[in-house]
Amino acid sequence: MNSTRDFRQRRQLAQFMAATAVGLQVPSLGHAATSTAAPGTTGAKAQFDADLAAFADEIVRLTPETATSLGIDKGDYAPLKGRLADVSVAGDATWASEVAAIRKRLTAIDPAQLSPTDQIRHGAVLFAADRGVEGTAFRYGASAAGGLFGGASPYVVSQQGGAVTQVPEFLNSQHQINNSDDAEAYLARVKAFARQIDQENERIRIDAGNAVAPPAFIAEKALRQLKGFRGVAAASQPLVSSLADRAAKAKVNGDWAARCSQIVEREVYPALDRQIAAFEAATAKTAPGAGVQRLPDGDAYYQWALRLGTTTMRTAEEVHALGLEQNAQIKARMDTLLKKQGMSQGSVGERLQALNSDPRFLFANDDAGRTALIAYLNTCVDRVRPLLGQLSHLGLRADLVVKRVPADIEEGAPLGYMNFAALDGSRPAIYYVNLKSTSLWPKYQLQTLTAHEGVPGHTWQGAYLAEHHAELPLISSVLAFNAFVEGWALYAEQLVDEYGIYRDDPFGQLGYLQAQQFRACRLVVDTGLHAKGWSRDKSIQFLVEETGRGVGPMTSETDRYCVSPGQACGYKMGHNEILRLREQAKAALGPKFQVAEYNDMLVKTGGVPLTVLATAVDAWVARTRAA
Repeated sequence: MNSTRDFRQRRQLAQFMAATAVGLQVPSLGHAATSTAAPGTTGAKAQFDADLAAFADEIVRLTPETATSLGIDKGDYAPLKGRLADVSVAGDATWASEVAAIRKRLTAIDPAQLSPTDQIRHGAVLFAADRGVEGTAFRYGASAAGGLFGGASPYVVSQQGGAVTQVPEFLNSQHQINNSDDAEAYLARVKAFARQIDQENERIRIDAGNAVAPPAFIAEKALRQLKGFRGVAAASQPLVSSLADRAAKAKVNGDWAARCSQIVEREVYPALDRQIAAFEAATAKTAPGAGVQRLPDGDAYYQWALRLGTTTMRTAEEVHALGLEQNAQIKARMDTLLKKQGMSQGSVGERLQALNSDPRFLFANDDAGRTALIAYLNTCVDRVRPLLGQLSHLGLRADLVVKRVPADIEEGAPLGYMNFAALDGSRPAIYYVNLKSTSLWPKYQLQTLTAHEGVPGHTWQGAYLAEHHAELPLISSVLAFNAFVEGWALYAEQLVDEYGIYRDDPFGQLGYLQAQQFRACRLVVDTGLHAKGWSRDKSIQFLVEETGRGVGPMTSETDRYCVSPGQACGYKMGHNEILRLREQAKAALGPKFQVAEYNDMLVKTGGVPLTVLATAVDAWVARTRAA
C-alpha cells in the first residue's frame, strides 16, 4: 500500500523531478506569493513569513504540476497551467541553486526569536533544505529536488518513474477542463510532455556514462510499458480521449481530439522512439544486483535516501534490526488470532496464504468483480465515518472518490495510493486501488486499506490542509515529509482497530495486523536490498513467507523498493514515533490526555520530519498542562 499528493502527488512529483509522492500564508489562493510579510509582523517573524512565502512561490513556479495539483493554477499562477517542470540537466542545476538559497535564507534567521509554532515550521523547512543540499553531492537522481520533496529516485526512467508513466495520469486526474483556455493549456502540456521525454533522454545517456542504470528486471518492465504506450494509435490514446471527452462534457467546442492526436503523433511519439532507443542502449549491460549499492557512491546515496524516507538519522543496520524485532512481535499476535479461528497448522505466513485463496474473501477477476470491489471500498469508508467524531474534533468533510488505477499504468503502479484534495475544493481526494487482478486485494484486507488511504488516514490529513488552507501557509501543501504522512496513515489503521471497527470481524483484524507486519517487513527488505546486498529473489521470498501475500504483489513491491530506496521505511518508522510520543504525552498529562486532541495536534502540524515532531508534541503537552 502506497499513498498520497498525494501526498501521492507530492511523492509522484518528487520521483518526477528526481527520476526524469507546516504552515504559512500567501496573500490569497490563486495569486502568487511575494516576499511581503503579513501585516503587523515585525523583526524575525516578519522576515520568516516573507521567506516562507517566497520559498513556496519559487517551488510552485519551478513545478507547475504543483499549482495544478493544489488547485491554485489561476490568477497570477494561471500561466503555469500550460507548463510542465524542466527535468533537464539545466533544471537539476536550478534546483541545486534553489535548495542552497532556501537554506541560506533560513539559517540567517534565529529560531529563538520565533514563536514555538514558527520554530517547528523553521525546523521542518530547514530539514528539507538540508537534505536537498546534501543531495547535490550525487551525480544522478536529480537529488537536490528529491531532497526537498522527500523522495530518492536514482533512475531517470523506471516502471514507476518518468514522464510516460506520470504525465498522462497527471493530465487526466489533475488537469481540469472547464473552458477553452483549460483545453489549450492541456495541449500545451502535451507538447511539454514531448520535451520532457527528450530531456529525460539526455539524462539517460549521461547516467549510462556514469554507470547508472536500473537493474535488468526493472529495465525490462519499464521498456514493456514504454513500448506499450507507443503501440497505441495516437488517436486512441487515453491522453487524447481524456481531453476530448471532458471538453465535450463541459461543452467546450473545438477539434480537440484531432489537435491532440496530431501532437502525439508528430512530437510525443518521435521523442518516445528516441527514449526507447536510448533506454535500450543504456540498459543493455547493467551492473548486477538489485539495490543502489551497485551504483557509484551507492552506500552514501542509500544513507541519504534512508534519511529522506524516515526523516531520522537511524542507520540501515538499526532499521533492519528493528524490522526483524517488530515482525516477530506482530506475528505472535497474529498466531494467537489465527488459532482462535481454528487455523493452527503451518507458519503464520502459510496460514495467511490460505486466506488469500479462500473463496469467501475473493472478488471475481472480471469487470463485475472490480466494480463490486470498489463498491465494497465505499462501504468501508461509510463504516468508518461514524467513528471520526471520537477520533478527532476537527469536523472535516474529507470528501473522497474511489477509483481504479488506470489500466495502462497498473503494472508498475503501487497497489493502493491516493491524491490529496485540491485546496480550492475543485477536486476531492482520489483513492486509487490497483485492480490488475482482484486477487491483489482479498476482502479481509480492504477495511485496513481504506483506513490508510481514506479516512482517517491520508484523506483525513489532506482534508485538513485543504479545508483550512486559508489559515495555513502554502508551504504546508508543497513540502512532503514521507515518514509523517505514511506514519499517520499507519497510525490511522491502528486507530480504527482501537475504536472497535473489527469487534465482530476477526478476519478484518487479521488484515489489519498483516498490514502492520508487512510494514515491519519493509524495514527488513528495503535495508536488505540497499545495504546488505539482498537479491530481488531473496526479498520476494522473505515477504511471501513472512506476510503470506502472493508472489505477484510482493514482486511488484520489491521492484518499487528498488527504484525508491528508503521510502518504504517511512511507514513503520513514522508509526513507531507517533506511538512513542503518544505514550510519552499520556504519561505526562495523565487524566488531561485525550486521544482525539493528540490526533488533532498531529494533523494540525501539517506534516513535519520526525526529528521535529517531538518538539511539536512537547509544546502541545505544555499548553495542555497549563490549560
